[in-house]
Amino acid sequence: MKITESVENYLETIFTLSKSGPVRSIDVANALNYSKPSVSRAVSNLKTAGYITMHSDGELTLTELGLQRANFIAHRHEMITEFLAKVLSIDPETAEKDACRIEHIISEETAVKMEEYLNSVVSE
Repeated sequence: MKITESVENYLETIFTLSKSGPVRSIDVANALNYSKPSVSRAVSNLKTAGYITMHSDGELTLTELGLQRANFIAHRHEMITEFLAKVLSIDPETAEKDACRIEHIISEETAVKMEEYLNSVVSE
């Protein structure tokens, strides 16, 4: 399965929602404002790819592979948000929205350099 922006959004959403309790497809649909059939298809694809498991009660959990990818995505999102807000003085709401879009297209090299710069500025 190719890791697309959509796949990353689903994994990050399941990861974020799971911090507050059990996650079901309807929770993902509501959080992303997607239709239930779209989420159902995505959940099926994520299961097939080995990123999530669906329990008999409908609860979705990330597999080790899914958790690794979701952690990576969430960390990148948080770092970009922080970079935009602290380094560029973008208001937090705009920084959050922009980070959500940027996180899917930024190169690994750029992300690493942004994080290094952010860490050097924050530690000063």
